[in-house]
Amino acid sequence: MRDRLTAREAIAALTDAFEEAPAPGDTVEPGYDGDGPLAWTGYADSRARAAARTGEDESVVHGLASVGGRRCVLVSFEFGFLGGSLGQRTGDRLEAAYEAARTRALPLVSLIATGGSRMQEGMVALTQLQRVARASARLRAAGPAQLAVLRDPTTGGGWATLGAGADVILALPGAQVGFAGSRVRPPDADPHAYTAEGQLAAGQIDAVVPPGELPGTVAHWLRALHAPASPALPAPVPDALSATGLPGSGWDAVRQARSPARPRAEAYLDAYFDHRLPLGGDRCGGTDPGLLCGFGRREGRSIAYVAQCGTATRPAGYRAAARVIRLAGRLGVPVLTLIDTPGAANDAEAERAGAGAAIADAFAAMAEARVPVTTLVIGEGGSGGALALAAPGNTHVTRDSYFSVIAPELAAAILKRAPQEARATADQLRLRPQDLVELGFARSVVGPARE
Repeated sequence: MRDRLTAREAIAALTDAFEEAPAPGDTVEPGYDGDGPLAWTGYADSRARAAARTGEDESVVHGLASVGGRRCVLVSFEFGFLGGSLGQRTGDRLEAAYEAARTRALPLVSLIATGGSRMQEGMVALTQLQRVARASARLRAAGPAQLAVLRDPTTGGGWATLGAGADVILALPGAQVGFAGSRVRPPDADPHAYTAEGQLAAGQIDAVVPPGELPGTVAHWLRALHAPASPALPAPVPDALSATGLPGSGWDAVRQARSPARPRAEAYLDAYFDHRLPLGGDRCGGTDPGLLCGFGRREGRSIAYVAQCGTATRPAGYRAAARVIRLAGRLGVPVLTLIDTPGAANDAEAERAGAGAAIADAFAAMAEARVPVTTLVIGEGGSGGALALAAPGNTHVTRDSYFSVIAPELAAAILKRAPQEARATADQLRLRPQDLVELGFARSVVGPARE
């Protein structure tokens, strides 16, 4: 077993300051004292030994903290106290922490290290997961963000509530992460699936962060997730990164948008943001490397972003995009989307992964957005797969972009035209940037800075 930080060591390694909250008035059901609600022989002695060994009277410590100058409510698990397990009194403390975050309008940061629910308390312990879920839902409805740091191990109900239920999930390298603990998994299970790195690859967490980088990373996230005091203003439209001229024909527009020399999303994001923090995965077992999303800082403002990278967008990408748009709406942070895709992925794997439902959910997230969304089309705008992430009424286009109901080659095939007629079909589709403005789809054609 690797060396583990205690709850207070984990707090000290992360925070600038910490003020522990007093333990809430414990709810004591009949029979809890002594060997607990199940009268589990030796339970009182086990708690006493755990307290003597750790100096704690329960498996969590909570209070007000400062991380990089940003205030938050902090929860830290003590794995040395009965494996960081959740019992009734643990639930009291967790509920108090969530309530403090809600009433103070502060984000909640959880440093998790737990083996799950405490079997010596049976169903009394298990139902604490419902208490945590209710407290988390109340905090989410009030607005403040929830950020989890997964230490080793994070398993069972602690992972399935505080961990996986957080808005942003970070993990320490090599941490054991999974609903099933090491002693209850199938004997032939792939061990990589139960690690922080495996969960990252499966789109279940957002980043694996080395311990030395954790304070800075958490501080950046607390700044990025901070809700502004006033209603969010729209994100500024990015400058175009190329000085290409307007296309003369529809086929010229397609050719310019497909040019390998054209600037892509990564370059736009680097030029636009002073600092950005990626969010990874769809939380449903999938990732799409062709879609970048997260939160960034620009001139002191937080802006969420969703950016297509020129490839066919997969269902996991649309689900991740919808997640970011909804989180930004809850926090009052404006959104920037960059459109660049030949269309939604249409292979059999994409269909099995729920392409239609994922695209529908992205359309719904955009339609329901509670904050301004700004869109810039920087390359190909391929049909509904691109439109799902375009802001109605606030979409702009670059000169090396196009947007079309269908690709010209596919339109020609559907119309039973010869392949060489795709060029003339592109003109009929009126897909050039200047056409898109004239048709009322785009507000402007954006040029490079200081043009």
